[in-house]
Amino acid sequence: MKNYKKLISIFTILLLSVNNVFAQIKKINQIDSLMKWSNKAGFFNGSVLVSKNNKIIYNASFGFTDATKTVKLTPDHRFNIGSITKEFSAVALLQMQEKGKLKLDDNVSKFIPELPKWANEVRIKDLLQYTSGLPNVNWKKIKNDKDLFDGLMIIDTLDFKPGTHYDYNNNNIFLRQFIVERLTGMSYKKYAEKFIFKPCKMNSSILTPFENEKNIARGFNNNLVQDKADLPITGGTYLTTTDLLKWADCLHQNKIINAKSVYELGQQFDLPETQSALGQAKYKNEKLTAHLHDGRAGNYEAILVSDIGEEFTIILLDNNYNGKVFEISDAITAILKDQKYSLPQKK
Repeated sequence: MKNYKKLISIFTILLLSVNNVFAQIKKINQIDSLMKWSNKAGFFNGSVLVSKNNKIIYNASFGFTDATKTVKLTPDHRFNIGSITKEFSAVALLQMQEKGKLKLDDNVSKFIPELPKWANEVRIKDLLQYTSGLPNVNWKKIKNDKDLFDGLMIIDTLDFKPGTHYDYNNNNIFLRQFIVERLTGMSYKKYAEKFIFKPCKMNSSILTPFENEKNIARGFNNNLVQDKADLPITGGTYLTTTDLLKWADCLHQNKIINAKSVYELGQQFDLPETQSALGQAKYKNEKLTAHLHDGRAGNYEAILVSDIGEEFTIILLDNNYNGKVFEISDAITAILKDQKYSLPQKK
């Protein structure tokens, strides 16, 4: 009798396992159909990766590497991830805090004392939450990193009192990078490579400026006009979907900064439509439960969607902007949750 019950138990487990396998195959096929349809409809030209239960279940590329449409994309091609790159400078500052080199309430002037008097009012926290009051970069005058720093030096007044309003702009980001350089005595590019990319085994990831790199997807529009070359300034990140997954896992599993730091990075100014240093982050009992961040640079678009509770991550990297990565990622999320989904629609 005992052996009979044991056999029934084993059979039940095997049956459940088979059902789970078939259910996953069905989801993978649905994702594949969605992506092929999106590419054929002209909505997606890029790479897509889906991870479930810490395993990559879908990893594919659609379309072409550049405006000539002669070379097909592969999962080895690297894309500019736009604003998602801002997570790296934010994490660098939290690494500095964990080492006792700064506090988020410190004023910027403590680290770069030659900046104008506004630096006595702006805190590190303000740079992370885009509440510094700094005006945006005057891109007409920017050719290199020195021009960016010189632009900060000539700011005489802030747009608002730090901590009272929100303005998402790149001067916050470049100032973060300059502070990292002052604290470490190395270039931000070298710091990111050594203390962010390397520990997370992000072997394909590179920061601008760079030369003669292979497997770079080039941005282009629907008129087949290719994006202009990047300015030789530090900070833009090009990587593969696999490396962005490594980054998400490294961050979510507290391998690069601790859980308290991850919580601090996810805090944002208390108004609708604002972003934290992690884009949109949700927490339960100060533990990260969801992470969504999108990016745009020229005709590149990128999105990272992670549901830590459901154990899935969706990554879409595109070099032909059509504004559909949110709709596509929403559809993939619905597939993973066994919900009805809608195909992307023309505007």
